[in-house]
Amino acid sequence: MILSLGHYLVLSTVIFSIGAAGFLARRNALIALMSIELMLNAVNLMLVAANRWQPLVQGEGGATTAPAPHGHVFVFFVIAVAAAEAAVGLAIVLSYYRLRKTVRTDAADMLRG
Repeated sequence: MILSLGHYLVLSTVIFSIGAAGFLARRNALIALMSIELMLNAVNLMLVAANRWQPLVQGEGGATTAPAPHGHVFVFFVIAVAAAEAAVGLAIVLSYYRLRKTVRTDAADMLRG
């Protein structure tokens, strides 16, 4: 069986939907962070798959060359943002846990004011 771009886009959509549902439905801050990571990884999968199925480029003299790996470059930036988000998010959750002894996002409304 040959996998096409559509297969990867469907898989990416399913993974993104699972992450979005987890973020919206759960009240645990750690689950929310993991759901955001799932959504970012779904975007990474889509970027790499779309880059893989770009048409070949006609070069000089009729030679075909592979397209530039722009999708892969964007993936590196998304991974860097995800790492920063995880570090900052976990620091905030740890700080909040030390203060309130819970990681439920419902209890975080006490921080206002």
